[in-house]
Amino acid sequence: MHFQYYLIFLASFGLCVLLCGAEFPYLKQSVKADGSLSFLVVGDWGRKGLYNQSDVAFQMGEIGEKLDIDYVISTGDNFYDDGLKGVNDPAFDDSFTNIYTAPSLQKKWYNVLGNHDYRGDVEAQLSPLLREKDERWFCLRSYVLDAEIVEFFFIDTTPFVNDYFTHPKDHTYDWKGVLPRDKYLKDLLKDLDLALSRSTAKWKMVIGHHTIKSAGHHGIIKELAEQLTPILQEHNVDFYINGHDHCLERIGSIDSNLEFLTSGGGSKAWRGDVKWWNPEELKFYYDGQGFVSVALNQLEAEFVYYDVFGNVLHKFKVSKDSYLASQ
Repeated sequence: MHFQYYLIFLASFGLCVLLCGAEFPYLKQSVKADGSLSFLVVGDWGRKGLYNQSDVAFQMGEIGEKLDIDYVISTGDNFYDDGLKGVNDPAFDDSFTNIYTAPSLQKKWYNVLGNHDYRGDVEAQLSPLLREKDERWFCLRSYVLDAEIVEFFFIDTTPFVNDYFTHPKDHTYDWKGVLPRDKYLKDLLKDLDLALSRSTAKWKMVIGHHTIKSAGHHGIIKELAEQLTPILQEHNVDFYINGHDHCLERIGSIDSNLEFLTSGGGSKAWRGDVKWWNPEELKFYYDGQGFVSVALNQLEAEFVYYDVFGNVLHKFKVSKDSYLASQ
């Protein structure tokens, strides 16, 4: 899709977008009148309501109303098992529009692509035609969302993983727009480094599908740990937020303030699939379905983890000035 088309598409639903050459597209999101923001984070969800997806969606609607959320962030694997077949695939309605029906969830959904999304027609999820079907939907490969007090850097992590290229098993991945891979990844890392270096936001959060640190099934994705983590640390990113592992999780860092948060419990979960992790870093792990809420202002951010029944499993606050987290 050409940049000119993006401009027309994005302007049509009231988002301010700046596109500069090959750099990440920039979107603007306003804060509340008091300068605060609240949103939900969910991942690995698109199963036509099955595996408790509908139950998680119901609780998201309840919490979304209480918090008066401004938007929803999806950490990828939006449509199982093999993405969308095209823009007219009924899975879009069956797994998204007809599931997240609560009034509080009728806000923008900012999405990234997961590995299962790459097994279908990637361009379908990026197409403006989906926006015509459901005005909440927004998805690009990589982009920046500037919400005044916080900037979100959405990153396309699937092309980093070597196994999808060298050992795809019986899966077929849609690499249109990615090849040649080396150039794609080099440009992505360069653009992320540039975008982070320019950021003056109080908070910086990077959103990607794949795990960098996780005690779950996928554990450490070596390619991301080696290539992304140094950039995140150099630019004092506060949180890397991902899905991929079907759990809820919080892992800190011994050598920096960077935290790794997993919200991949949108539908099917993997009970008992947990590995040992250094207890100095592992703050929370739950091997079931659920989601995360975030409320933040200039001074502090509060994260709350919920299960499929809406019960609070874990919560913590981080002060921007002191970086002291309270359980």
